[in-house]
Amino acid sequence: MAPQPLTDLEIAETLSGLPGWRAEDDHLVRSYTLAGHPAAVALLVHISVAQEELNHHAELTLVYNRLGIALNTHSVGGKITELDARLARRIEEIAAGHGVSG
Repeated sequence: MAPQPLTDLEIAETLSGLPGWRAEDDHLVRSYTLAGHPAAVALLVHISVAQEELNHHAELTLVYNRLGIALNTHSVGGKITELDARLARRIEEIAAGHGVSG
């Protein structure tokens, strides 16, 4: 079954379980600040592996020790779907293992 855009209520429910994430311009977005550039790159690489496993990819922006993430689903017109929520939850798990909190 093809992914369907989440309703505003479903997005709010998703965000309630994802501290630090917000909805902005039809994206789920989050930014992490890490100890330095190598730590930020390591997190980016780990996220890229998870993206391949889930066959769903984020827009990732790396600036020195900051990693920005923006998620939406292009196949439904750039809206937020359960695929984005699933990847955001996985990214939170990965980030915790890289010393990122809240």
